[in-house]
Amino acid sequence: MKFTSITTALLLQITSPYLFAVEQVTANEITPIVDPLSGTNVVQMILGLFVVLVLVFVIAWLLRRVGGVSLGGGSALKVIAGMSMGARERVVLLQVGEEQLLLGVSPGRVQTLHKLENPVEIEETPVSGALFADKLADALRGRNK
Repeated sequence: MKFTSITTALLLQITSPYLFAVEQVTANEITPIVDPLSGTNVVQMILGLFVVLVLVFVIAWLLRRVGGVSLGGGSALKVIAGMSMGARERVVLLQVGEEQLLLGVSPGRVQTLHKLENPVEIEETPVSGALFADKLADALRGRNK
């Protein structure tokens, strides 16, 4: 009995480093678990979103400012009015300098229909988007009844 307990103790002493091996971890191998919703991560995410939104608004502002500039130099041609006459045909009133032309436009063909002797006076009306903007501003102010 004594022999078996000594042998068992000796066997455990020899094999214990292999049976109960514990990894040795150094300080530089430890990677802390970071909570994705920690304060610094949330602040970094909000700042990144803010930068992207500012960039979108700056690009939109630049396009609006540059969009009014024509590359041709002058605005000698101006489409005054247009009306659809069918699925693919249109009639367009075009201002060229002091003259007005009525053009028929279809796929593959543009034809002068009439050269107007007396130019048609067209009132400058705001674009439908501007009307919507005015209505929205009135609704937000509480004037919409």
